[in-house]
Amino acid sequence: VQLQASGGGLVQAGGSLRLSCAASGSTLNRYAMAWYRQAPGKQREWVAIVSSGGTTVYADSVKGRFAISRDNAKNTMYLQMNSLKPEDTAVYYCEAHRSLGRPDYWGQGTLVTVSS
Repeated sequence: VQLQASGGGLVQAGGSLRLSCAASGSTLNRYAMAWYRQAPGKQREWVAIVSSGGTTVYADSVKGRFAISRDNAKNTMYLQMNSLKPEDTAVYYCEAHRSLGRPDYWGQGTLVTVSS
């Protein structure tokens, strides 16, 4: 299985971006999927998760601004990011797992840069 993250770019503070994570090689309908991010000089942190059934949970730092979703028919996960802040600047990674805390697959990352 390969995960391909895309959609990153440069945006001004207050703007929006939509990230995509497309899976190939196998269906991930039974996997939970998540977004993580890693800012320069910082550790990777969890951003949001969507279960195989569609339940979503968010980190406090993005709650109310970001929305995670998945389209199982397209084997793709999304992250809609609104009201972006400079502190959202990071490389965003997608991940899929069957057991919480035990990633099975990682995407390659897509860079999001938010200018002030």
